[in-house]
Amino acid sequence: MSSLIEHFEQLALSPPLLETLKELGYEAPSPIQAATIPPMLDGCDVLGQAQTGTGKTAAFALPILEKLSLSSREPQALVLTPTRELAIQVAEAFQGYARHIPGFHVLPIYGGQSMSLQLRHLRRGVHVVVGTPGRVMDHLRRETLSLAALRTVVLDEADEMLRMGFIDDVDWILEQTPAEKQVALFSATMPEPIRRVAHRHLRDPREVKIETRTATVATVRQRYCQVGAQHKLDALTRVLEVEDADAILIFVRTKIAATELAERLEARGYPSAALHGDMTQALREKTIEQLRGGNLDIVVATDVAARGLDVQRISHVINYDIPYDTEAYIHRIGRTGRAGRAGDAILFIAPRELRLLRAIEKATRQPIERMPLPTPEAITGHRLAQFKQQVGEVFNSQDLGFFQELIIEIEREQEMSAHDIAAALTYLAQRDRPFQFEDAIPKDAEKERERPPGRATREGRPPRGERPARETADFDKIRYRIDVGREHGATPQNIMGAIANEAGIEGRYIGRIEIHDDYSTVDLPDGMPPEIFRHLKRVRVRQQMLNIRRLDGAEPERKRPGKPKTERGSNHWEPAVERKPHRRRSAQPTVD
Repeated sequence: MSSLIEHFEQLALSPPLLETLKELGYEAPSPIQAATIPPMLDGCDVLGQAQTGTGKTAAFALPILEKLSLSSREPQALVLTPTRELAIQVAEAFQGYARHIPGFHVLPIYGGQSMSLQLRHLRRGVHVVVGTPGRVMDHLRRETLSLAALRTVVLDEADEMLRMGFIDDVDWILEQTPAEKQVALFSATMPEPIRRVAHRHLRDPREVKIETRTATVATVRQRYCQVGAQHKLDALTRVLEVEDADAILIFVRTKIAATELAERLEARGYPSAALHGDMTQALREKTIEQLRGGNLDIVVATDVAARGLDVQRISHVINYDIPYDTEAYIHRIGRTGRAGRAGDAILFIAPRELRLLRAIEKATRQPIERMPLPTPEAITGHRLAQFKQQVGEVFNSQDLGFFQELIIEIEREQEMSAHDIAAALTYLAQRDRPFQFEDAIPKDAEKERERPPGRATREGRPPRGERPARETADFDKIRYRIDVGREHGATPQNIMGAIANEAGIEGRYIGRIEIHDDYSTVDLPDGMPPEIFRHLKRVRVRQQMLNIRRLDGAEPERKRPGKPKTERGSNHWEPAVERKPHRRRSAQPTVD
């Protein structure tokens, strides 16, 4: 039946809804809409399997709006969503579709929002409630939400509610609803717990399965950059410089990483904001509104915080940290290329993560093309082109008479030519953002990463396993414990590399490293600066936070100040080493 539906007029929707769809620019129903709207209009239960970004919100919102009785002020439909962001998005969609339905009221209810505000709206009367399971349960237990007049229940992204541990709450909520009701359950996947819920609460449902794993990313150009962890931020800076983007959503794995990366981008001159679960709801909503309204162009987010985020101006999704779940990758890049628009997805991967890249390609059934890092020369060219374009636009659009007179005065007073004055002004214009771009990525970094393991990475350097023992400086040592060990796949090289890169300390100052099952120990010079100690606590090796602390339990104190090397970054530390005769020794990191 759905294959015959090519226009919304074929779906028996009322004129106000059809008028709204026309105003919104909806030309034809998506497959999930064509397959779902007719049975829902007929009052049937629906079990729908479809990915994010397929238009399923309209698939259940339109039939609910069609069947509402506006004279009743009790909730007639309840939509359960896994996150607050999705609850807000669905409620906004209902409001948008009902723009020509006077007197319609929808209320999103979720944790973090004022309970008194929600109670006030519920007392006033609402037709549709969209909420997260926890807050809906709160209202039901307080008896502040009546489901007596409920006609329809929708479970949106049921698999995500299962993943977040809400499925028992959903089961309990459904038990509080009237026996005679319509239930629609939507899920990207159908694991057994979801099917059990469907079996208990759905009656002879119409099953709708939309194969969209490839369709969800068909409009998105997918590329990847192979880059080591130590060069990621510089690589991101290069990408931001050359991509013609409107709004950019950058994904990281952790809340701490979201905050830190947003701060680092701000420090480099790229206005950014973090979006994660520890933020207050008011701040999260403000950030999303700034992104939607064009007052903010870069947001660094975690998966949960960005779930359900629908901002049409997002032109680029950058996976700064690769997700371990291919479904998460699909959901991430689904934030761009919405509603048939073109989008770009860029993925940063380390050489050891190539297997995850292949898994993603297999899941999406699409190759991901390799993207060479933009060169400094390319970035300089891009900046120059932007500047030339801006000069041309100003010349064609502004009255420059006052400034032309000023140039004539400078020519006369300074005895300079207009050409020299223009060069000096150009220098001033680019001083805060120089045209000649430089960063810390070595020119041969990508070549080094492409060489097979065990091969020399520079001329004269022996293969792995044949290197001479590294020299360590003689120093007063403190033994530290870190929360990464053999069971996490850590090696002495991992640990030494992470500490050397993040603390800016030369490898010769890093002493004995012992690997145990679930932790390791490392000898470092006495006198570690407190700011570096705090930074190292948050550093990760093999996805495990170091949480470094002294093995003896004492707090670190700076007995002898090191010699900071500010030109190498705020985290650089060169310990004040006291060399003693006849105690020079050679050692390699040792595995216990």
